[in-house]
Amino acid sequence: MRADARKNRDHLLAIAGTVIAEQGVDASLRDIARRAGMGLATLLRHFPTREALLEALLHTSFDELAARAGALEASGSPEDALVSWLRDCVAWTTEYRGVTVLMAAAIEDTESALHASCVTLRAAGTRLLVRAQEAGTARTDIDGTDLFALIAALAWLGDQPSLAARADHLFDVVASAILAR
Repeated sequence: MRADARKNRDHLLAIAGTVIAEQGVDASLRDIARRAGMGLATLLRHFPTREALLEALLHTSFDELAARAGALEASGSPEDALVSWLRDCVAWTTEYRGVTVLMAAAIEDTESALHASCVTLRAAGTRLLVRAQEAGTARTDIDGTDLFALIAALAWLGDQPSLAARADHLFDVVASAILAR
């Protein structure tokens, strides 16, 4: 890719991150392009679909969360590692309103641009969950899919203005329900 094209792509991603954080994943592509000082055609040349834009934008975060799971798996107690990673995922998903809906759909849709990243993220969480289950510190009647759904539910709470103040308390309730005490 030419240097100027790379610069335009990177600028579009930076602006998209800001706009999507403000307006959610359904933000207007035209608005993103306009705020980046480019035409919609330029945005679509780089990212032919909304999903392609979101995958490019979110891919690094998915990789970072998966790497964080690996680091926690190697260093923390199984219980602490699982809860810490769960908290990190919920915090991240609340940065982009509506991303959990896309992630839930993408994990089932092998044609989705987000599919591979979502599967990798779910697998990272599943490893932490299984490790905690094997140590006897997490319930054995849930799996990685359930954990992924709980992350989505907790992120949804943070997206609701009337419930946002209760999100931390409800996170603790859900986390303690996952753990076997």
